[in-house]
Amino acid sequence: MLWLLTVVVTVVHFLALAYIGLGGFLAWIWPKSVFVHVLFAAWGVAVNVFPLPCPLTVVEDFLREQRGLGSLPGGFNEYYIYGTLIPHSMLSFVAVAALLLVIGSYVGVYVLWRNRWHQPGTGHSIRLG
Repeated sequence: MLWLLTVVVTVVHFLALAYIGLGGFLAWIWPKSVFVHVLFAAWGVAVNVFPLPCPLTVVEDFLREQRGLGSLPGGFNEYYIYGTLIPHSMLSFVAVAALLLVIGSYVGVYVLWRNRWHQPGTGHSIRLG
């Protein structure tokens, strides 16, 4: 049973990382979801810039230790992503691309919000839908 929980936490971790990178685009469809995404994105930046533990890594490490496997060597990203999914030589490029992707999704959210709530050229606010 512990192995299944470990797998579930690992899958949720990958989904959370995908949401950090792409979740801003969901706000194009569900505008209020941008607030959740801002929290995820801020947390994603914080755990990579500051020495903060990711709660999902903490849970995965706990489950692995219960199974006698020990903690993830180097953490989740180091173990599953760096050098495995993304070559070390591409990490800087991928980090900048991910940041630009998030910024681009937020620009799209703003443009859609502005077009939905403000009638162009009049300065009057209206609700279109």
